[in-house]
Amino acid sequence: MKAAIVGIGLIGGSFALALRKYGICDEVIGVDNSEHNRNEALTRGLVDRIATLDEAIAAADLVVLATPVDSIPLLALKVLNKVTDQVVMDMGSTKQELCEVISQHPRRGRFVATHPMWGTEFSGPEAAVSEAFTGRTVVICDREMSNPDALRLVEAIYEKIGMPIKYMSSEEQDLHAAYVSHISHITSFALALTVLEKEREEDHIFDLAAAGFESTVRLAKSSPRTWAPIFMQNKYNVLDVLREHIHQLQIFRRMLEKDDVKGLIATMEKANTIKRILK
Repeated sequence: MKAAIVGIGLIGGSFALALRKYGICDEVIGVDNSEHNRNEALTRGLVDRIATLDEAIAAADLVVLATPVDSIPLLALKVLNKVTDQVVMDMGSTKQELCEVISQHPRRGRFVATHPMWGTEFSGPEAAVSEAFTGRTVVICDREMSNPDALRLVEAIYEKIGMPIKYMSSEEQDLHAAYVSHISHITSFALALTVLEKEREEDHIFDLAAAGFESTVRLAKSSPRTWAPIFMQNKYNVLDVLREHIHQLQIFRRMLEKDDVKGLIATMEKANTIKRILK
């Protein structure tokens, strides 16, 4: 099987490595608008060759869309216009707009909408990791809209690289992603800005930073060009969870203002129950 990876960054590059490592593809073709990404992908052996989008579609059995989420809906339409029996899949973290845009396309059945639940604060092909997805959950959305053979192919790939599969509607996926992923990034960006605003002497930040602080603000190093489109595409879900997050911060603020030690302990003990979910 030949695969075309459109967007050879962190996610696309890591997926290319997985396809090669597990012997899923005989050839991996790279497509990217960035000359830097194309050169890095070749140098690092992420892909076998570089091609234009049209060349890659014509040569591939599987077309993987791993570009920023704001570009995926129109790119998906463009690719679906050109495929015959090829399978097309995406790896973006938002799904509702994409699935709405392609819902009436005559070749919608050739498309499988997926979201591998993995990422780091780094970006670009140089950040690609060969075992990135192993053990991580992948969400397949609106599976009833995909042809059975297309769905089976994508399921088989994820199973071979060791990813448990969850099935959701595109609406459910975006809602849950807002709670478990997108709010984490907003919180991290906001905390980093808070500390930078209050602590003018950068040396003190580095001198006093403990593991807890570093892990909390790690996501603030993520690419704004990646995350701004994600926030905008999932705007209403992100706003909903952000309102609740701000509400919880206000509760902590009021208890501190009132010296409510019992309230603080009770609230934090309630938060501790998340250990039952995240073991």
